[in-house]
Amino acid sequence: MEDPTGRILYKETKKQYDSFSHKTNVKGVYKFCFSNEFSTFTHKTIYFDFQAGDEPPIIPEMGTRVTALTQMESACVTIHEALKVVIESQTHYRLREALDRGRAEDLNSRVSFWSVGETVILFVVSIGQVMMLKSFFTEKSPTSKGVNK
Repeated sequence: MEDPTGRILYKETKKQYDSFSHKTNVKGVYKFCFSNEFSTFTHKTIYFDFQAGDEPPIIPEMGTRVTALTQMESACVTIHEALKVVIESQTHYRLREALDRGRAEDLNSRVSFWSVGETVILFVVSIGQVMMLKSFFTEKSPTSKGVNK
């Protein structure tokens, strides 16, 4: 990750799973670069979770007044904070589910190809055994090359 001034904020290689948090101080365009140079044969999937800006307070007057919150207001704030944690957990679980789904689909395709290969081999061996058994029970006709009348 590079900030608008060109300073590298974060750089890692060969990571399977990682998390990076950064609070921006400089306004502008930030750059991200992902490479697949170490494994060009397999596809990579990258998941992002951006949170831009600070979340406005749940009660608009909370930022301006210094007085204590009512019981209803504090309950709302507590519930709101708990729901934010739930949303972050759901995002994490969705990421893990997507990764595991990719592994399961890859395994399913490999098992399917293996099953097709085994089926083809089974048919080839079966046909070979039938032909071999058939040759045991067919009568071979004698050749008459050496017999002259």
